[in-house]
Amino acid sequence: MITVGAAAGVGHAGDDPRAHGAGRWSILVLLCFSLLLITVDSTVLHIAVPALTAALEPSSVQLLWIIDVYSLVVAPLLLTFGTLGDRYGRKRLVLAGYLVFGAASAAAAFASSPPALIVARAFLGVGGAMIMPATLSIIRQVFTDRQERAFALGVWSAVAAAGAAVGPVFGGLLVEHVWWGAVFLINVPVLLVLLPAAARILPESGVRAGHPWDAPGALLSVLGILGVAFGVKEAGSGHPGGVAALLCGAALLACFVRRQHRLAFPLLDLGLFRRRAFCAGVGGVLLTVFALVGLQLMLAQYLQLVLGDSPLQAAARMLPLMIAAITGGLTGSRLLRRFGLRATMTGGLALTALSLAPTLAWGTERHSVALLLCFVGIGFGIQVTLLAASDTIMSSVPESRAGGAAAIEETSYELGAGLGVAVLGTVTTAVYAPALAPVRGVPAAEMTQARQSLASAAHVAHEVGGPAGRALLDAARVAFVGGLHSTIMVSVFLLGATAAAVALLVPRQPSHDGEDSPFEAVVEASRREG
Repeated sequence: MITVGAAAGVGHAGDDPRAHGAGRWSILVLLCFSLLLITVDSTVLHIAVPALTAALEPSSVQLLWIIDVYSLVVAPLLLTFGTLGDRYGRKRLVLAGYLVFGAASAAAAFASSPPALIVARAFLGVGGAMIMPATLSIIRQVFTDRQERAFALGVWSAVAAAGAAVGPVFGGLLVEHVWWGAVFLINVPVLLVLLPAAARILPESGVRAGHPWDAPGALLSVLGILGVAFGVKEAGSGHPGGVAALLCGAALLACFVRRQHRLAFPLLDLGLFRRRAFCAGVGGVLLTVFALVGLQLMLAQYLQLVLGDSPLQAAARMLPLMIAAITGGLTGSRLLRRFGLRATMTGGLALTALSLAPTLAWGTERHSVALLLCFVGIGFGIQVTLLAASDTIMSSVPESRAGGAAAIEETSYELGAGLGVAVLGTVTTAVYAPALAPVRGVPAAEMTQARQSLASAAHVAHEVGGPAGRALLDAARVAFVGGLHSTIMVSVFLLGATAAAVALLVPRQPSHDGEDSPFEAVVEASRREG
């Protein structure tokens, strides 16, 4: 689920004729297709990891960067491009974002080395961050009727959830029947259709130059988050520069926080973090997405490289998780009304942790029915938690500050996705590599490569062949399962700790007057701020 965060700072409803009549629905369709591209790209590579590893032979750290750099670039740039859209025009930013996203997609599809793919994925994140905040701002601009606006925002949210859900399935189809680069190349023809359509039908937005844009603050936030992420990855792999990068990133983020406290018009409203319920909601979003996205990546490799599923079979077996997540999103509002914020959010976190626990007893054997039930529990629990966390965040702040609260929520979503892959992937690698003992008949150089990741071990085993190759693959599978168990234990601990914090900090019922939903609170606050 991606929340209605970037609505912060939208301008006045425009008088553009396209905001009235049937044109506004065409605009909604175009914006939803744009959002679909961005959210699909955040998960589409999970199934493609084995094929990508066989083609480019990345190291374990490079593989994590390939998967992770997209979300880690999107997260710090959401606030930056949201304010730039207000200052220079949202339509202009969307069109520029299409061009960056399309060029980066083509570069990623034909990347010939891991560093080239990492750079291309980073530019995909830049393009996505340019497009995403403007989609909500333009919806606010063209849908001036309150009921229609609520419906449009609901459609937007459903498309966001569906995009993340179908990403692995879509990636599995393309990897199975075309090649791994097709998961990126498919974006190009879609964007060739969207670009002229957007130029024709998207309304212009007024430029608001009254609020200065904090360029140094934006740079500090981007470099700080990337420094922390780089430090986590490198420190986990034993690189001596990892700790230095981590400390440098943390220092930059501290400078960013200190700067935001001093500014009259900060990029981030840090005063909101003085509210306990708000902090619990943001923490719930960050840690829940952290667990979901990191586990998705690890489980996709488990299905293909441990259980032997094809990319399409793995995608199909993960589909119940996605369907359960969508179901949780649709039914979560009823659970909120019946049980309240605290019980719903705590229950969602507990269900997710309990659904993960049985996997700690599994090895390399199949547990088809049990895995299905676990996936259903994980998907439903996580989505209910995210919905309750969103309501907790929005109900814990006054309506006048709802825009800033929502921007923080969306940033925490993307940051959780990026750090989930970084931290949980690093934990898995740190346990897997030393657990893979030398295998008779496999040269030392090949063993070093095999210890990079399970996908690398599968590639080496295929090249070595014979009994030695089979023995290597069997040993690598056992070592990977050990790493996966460590990852799951970390996730269960974090989910349990978050559930305990929620039980202590979150009120049973929202503190607002109940007249506005979280979506409407965001929109109405944005209207006043604009």
